[in-house]
Amino acid sequence: MEKAEQQNLFKEVMGNYPTGVTVVTGVTKDGTPVGLTVNSFASVSLDPLMVLWSIDHGVSTIKSFTEGGKFAVHVLSGNQQELCKTFATKGIDRFSQCKWEMSKSGLPIIEGAFGVLECETFQAVEAGDHTVLIGKVTDIHIHKEKEPMLYHRRFFGPIPAAFYSGK
Repeated sequence: MEKAEQQNLFKEVMGNYPTGVTVVTGVTKDGTPVGLTVNSFASVSLDPLMVLWSIDHGVSTIKSFTEGGKFAVHVLSGNQQELCKTFATKGIDRFSQCKWEMSKSGLPIIEGAFGVLECETFQAVEAGDHTVLIGKVTDIHIHKEKEPMLYHRRFFGPIPAAFYSGK
């Protein structure tokens, strides 16, 4: 099987794997907020609390994340489709299109997320064309009244009510 065919099949398999949707934020060296939509996110450890996510080496803000020392992972609410699109769009001022504020630890926190995990970078591991960032969780914000977003087959939105009702 050719490499291109393998990559296409891989994308098809991974696109059919339901995941949550996150926006990861950080700051540049001069304190400017940066962020991007990420679905390569997972928990790592309960003791200490740790999570991971990966960033493509071609992303313009990669150094802000790999060298910044901290980041915030926003688990998006089901009604934040526009925010998800905004932070996946290149060449725009993403933060001018949403409500946010700087946390006590100096991280941009976007309003309305289901949950936010503020993290200190524990380790950055190069893996193929991505870097995996492992973060130690330093603060947690949660809004239990909200429902998280789901990504499946290249579509994203709220988790269907049928999932909760068992139908």
